[in-house]
Amino acid sequence: MRPSNLLFAVLASLALSLSAPAVFAAATLAPATVEAVQSPAWRDREGVTVPLTPGMELKSGDVLRTGQGARVYLMLAEGSRVKLGEGARFTFHTRSLQPQKSFRGALDILEGAFRFTTGKFKKTLPRDLSIRVATATIGIRGTDLWGRTDSTGELVALLEGRIEITRAGEVTELSQPMTYFDAPRGQAAAVKTLDPGVFRQLSRQTEIEAGDGAARAKGKWRVLAATATSEEGALELYDRLREAGFAARIRPRQAQAEGRNYELLLGGFSSADEAAVAAARLKAVTGLKPSVVR
Repeated sequence: MRPSNLLFAVLASLALSLSAPAVFAAATLAPATVEAVQSPAWRDREGVTVPLTPGMELKSGDVLRTGQGARVYLMLAEGSRVKLGEGARFTFHTRSLQPQKSFRGALDILEGAFRFTTGKFKKTLPRDLSIRVATATIGIRGTDLWGRTDSTGELVALLEGRIEITRAGEVTELSQPMTYFDAPRGQAAAVKTLDPGVFRQLSRQTEIEAGDGAARAKGKWRVLAATATSEEGALELYDRLREAGFAARIRPRQAQAEGRNYELLLGGFSSADEAAVAAARLKAVTGLKPSVVR
């Protein structure tokens, strides 16, 4: 990005920061919306990669990726929530014309850990939804489940409801809460009982807890990632932050003697403590020296 594109970057950043709450409120107009982001995380769409930010609308075919230590919450238009852990690759496909009323499609977990939970008050909504986890396909019947796929194989745990798992032409039904489908790579699958203590450890891979430094659409605290004294410097920092998976925006500031200065900001944190955690993560990834502002 050349200095001549600074105005575009500033306007795009400002538009995103101003519209994020409105977009979040209008989530039912899109098949899915980003609810919370513990960066770094990205969206790939038609050859263009941008960092995820709360309130971002998603469409069928988008690929989401999370980096080290990241977590992402997505809200499907019909009320179900998808949680992604670090090192995840996820995409979804839908053919629903009104996804807030009836969701038809598939969620693809290409890599990493996830949790899918049907909306508590929307379990009776019509849906034709399957979740593909590497070599296994899960049929959903209004439920809460946790899963993971990596180099060792697939694991799918049922927390509530009922699911049917198809793998290598064989169908396995899980209807007993706290049981899981264990399919090690190159071995036969088996259904086992899930110990609550083990599940607490697994679920931490996808949960965002207080103090994790996640951003949400209505957070008022910000991280000042860096400052620049020139347009070129601001744009270089802007690209560097966004390529690293942090949704920075540029804010021009009037300087007394040097002309205009530029601030690179990350927003959406609910408290100074949450912003401080995000600042520390940003420093570890980029080497910058961010600070917390409001």
